[in-house]
Amino acid sequence: MALRVLVVGCGNMGASHARAYHSNQGYELVGLVARTSKRRGPLAAELGGVAEFDDFATALAETTPDVVSVNSYPDTHAEYARAALEAGCHVFCEKPLAETVEQAQELFELAVAKDRKLVVGYILRVHPVWQDFIARARELGKPLVMRMNLNQQSDGEMWDLHRNLMSAMSPIVDCGVHYVDVMCQMTQAQPTRVYAMGARLADDLKPGMYNYGNLQVHFDDGSVGWYEAGWGPMMSETAFFVKDVVGPKGSVSIGDSASDSDDIGGHTKTNSLVIHHSELTDDNRFAREDEIVPSAGEPDHQALCDAEQQFLLEAITQDHDLTDHLRDAVNSLRIVLAADESVRTGQVVDL
Repeated sequence: MALRVLVVGCGNMGASHARAYHSNQGYELVGLVARTSKRRGPLAAELGGVAEFDDFATALAETTPDVVSVNSYPDTHAEYARAALEAGCHVFCEKPLAETVEQAQELFELAVAKDRKLVVGYILRVHPVWQDFIARARELGKPLVMRMNLNQQSDGEMWDLHRNLMSAMSPIVDCGVHYVDVMCQMTQAQPTRVYAMGARLADDLKPGMYNYGNLQVHFDDGSVGWYEAGWGPMMSETAFFVKDVVGPKGSVSIGDSASDSDDIGGHTKTNSLVIHHSELTDDNRFAREDEIVPSAGEPDHQALCDAEQQFLLEAITQDHDLTDHLRDAVNSLRIVLAADESVRTGQVVDL
């Protein structure tokens, strides 16, 4: 029997996940929740007249779903996920899982107590080229030096979206969990301390918020990671997409993205992997040429959302153990929130 799904939030990610449920025979999409009909109406029509709601509690009570998919603004994630788990539902929650580590840990423990599956939307975990990137990084020796960023030049509706997101959290928190999670997978080591800096480059942000930040994280194996994120009409599109890892044996990098920086679908695209070997000949020349591994045919954004929901379906129907998945989600949130604390205090934060 198909699992009944209620989707909360009908923005970019919510719409893509709703389409994924609609196209998967293992699910039955029973409702869409959004504050305005402008958001949910066209999507409901596209998906065959799905029931629409403007209130989550009402939708949860009336649709009695098996699964709740939380894709709303980050400051509602913990509240909606908790209510869904308490109602006996499995939960898919877009990143970040919560606004605090304590909230995230409570949701982890609640999912275990209720024997429900809780999956966090780390889309790079289902991307085959990103997984190859991580595997090749593990072959470079230790320590690793990891450099990543995702700066987004935005205007119009996208700048409105970014400002709305920043009512809850900064770019290095909202986007940083993805790439810190990648770093943790590469090192398979424990983070020990974080230092970060930020800058407020726009006047029309909420008090105390900054729209540019960068963090440095140290790991107990000697590895170090750097991540940078900025949003807004002032951001440069020069070197906005850096994904580069260096180790004693060489380096592996994701080729330049061909997309604009505010193209959400382009944030997962890789184009190619560039593999460099540090081995030298007797006369100190490189012993091997760089390798270019093309990534033609990589999944697009919708295919990745489809894969995430297939992962959730299999976790539910095959009773997969998600302990490591949730522990990683809590730890990556711990790192980026420590970075936010460091920005605000100017101090190194020990983990």
